[in-house]
Amino acid sequence: MSKRLVVIGGDAAGGSAASQAKKRQPDLDVVLFERGRATSYSACGIPYWIAGTVEREAQLVARTPEQHRAAGLDVRMRTEVVGIDVDKGVVHWHDLETGAEGTEPYDDLVYATGSVPMRPPVEGIDAHGVYGVQVLDDGVALRAELDSGRVQRVVVVGGGYIGLEIAEACRIRGLDVTVVDLSAQPVGTFDPDVGAVIAEAVRCEGIELVLSDGVAAIDVGPDGRARAVVTQSGRELPADLVVLGLGVRPNVRLAREAGIPLGTSGGVAVDQRMRTQVPGVWSAGDCVESVHRLSRQRVVVALGTHANKQGRVAGINIGGGYATFPGVIGTAITKICATEAARTGLSEAEAEAAGYAYVTAAVDSTTKAGYFPGASPIRVKMIAERRSGRLLGAQVVGREGAAKRVDALAIAIWNEMTVDEVLSLDLSYAPPFAPVWDPVLIAARKAFEAVEADTRG
Repeated sequence: MSKRLVVIGGDAAGGSAASQAKKRQPDLDVVLFERGRATSYSACGIPYWIAGTVEREAQLVARTPEQHRAAGLDVRMRTEVVGIDVDKGVVHWHDLETGAEGTEPYDDLVYATGSVPMRPPVEGIDAHGVYGVQVLDDGVALRAELDSGRVQRVVVVGGGYIGLEIAEACRIRGLDVTVVDLSAQPVGTFDPDVGAVIAEAVRCEGIELVLSDGVAAIDVGPDGRARAVVTQSGRELPADLVVLGLGVRPNVRLAREAGIPLGTSGGVAVDQRMRTQVPGVWSAGDCVESVHRLSRQRVVVALGTHANKQGRVAGINIGGGYATFPGVIGTAITKICATEAARTGLSEAEAEAAGYAYVTAAVDSTTKAGYFPGASPIRVKMIAERRSGRLLGAQVVGREGAAKRVDALAIAIWNEMTVDEVLSLDLSYAPPFAPVWDPVLIAARKAFEAVEADTRG
């Protein structure tokens, strides 16, 4: 008899795992459960569809259920897995459209349930007009609300990547937007000096930032709909719509109930091959924890890049091959209004927490040769280990053409290069693309000088 693979979750990790396993074992029966209305879509593209930069919802879908079925997968849409019995090797499912229920046996199981939005335990958080933005269905609901004509004032709770991207999308639509964040700066994974540049860019686009002030409650009108956000300082921010952009946490409820062990980070514990500690059960995507290659800590990093890679690794192994996921270094990039920002490796706070002694260097330069039309400011910051000079982290902020420079720095960190070695890299040069000394090289030179000065001291 053919072996059966059951996959819970049909987005990046689940879809990749199912496709890879089926490709390597064509006679494998693969059943994929997805509670939503779309498979294999770009959640990161939702803010840009809401803004109108991406014209159609369908453009966000990389592979439809029909395409998965054409590849031999048994895709069950709008069907939620509500329980897992690891002893019997079955999952319990519920059809959200018809109400039907049943069980599905498996030989191998991929747990790819993704993540769920953080919802602070404050009064009014579950009122109408309060939206999270995690899955495509969330984006559809939010866009419909914005298209209704009833919304003029939007309050975004949380100034992380998704919060600021949604804020920008609403601003593009001509709405009044306020972002509230408990931190002293938006996007707290950046160091304060870089975060200050991001904050200024946000304000210059007409978005109000309320920082160092968390949410105390959401005021609800007689119609049961949110009408204002009340901050911890007592400030009341009128709102026709509230969007939660506080980040996400791994969706591990089913795993916990089934006795699938979790790690110290709160995500599902897996090894390098994406195996859980339960035989025959694999996990991938936003719900799992990964090893940070610099801090050596267990971390949950909710990014589509990792989800696709982890799903691929799980699928290859299930299909009889061999693959490993070697960890993460915290590379991330975003465009906030006209400003690009990116980071990789450790921030100063993260380096301190990991026990590193370090030096820093930051330079201000231009994205192109200074005399070339369109040259714009760029700031590159590097964090290097004392004595050794090993590059531990880097952050880039600037206008168009700035942020993707972080990729060269991510490669350097991945390969444990020193700032002296980065300084010697043969990077490309032409006036339309960079000064003769690329900002990356200037920052590396300054970091190398800081390491040398520290060593002499």
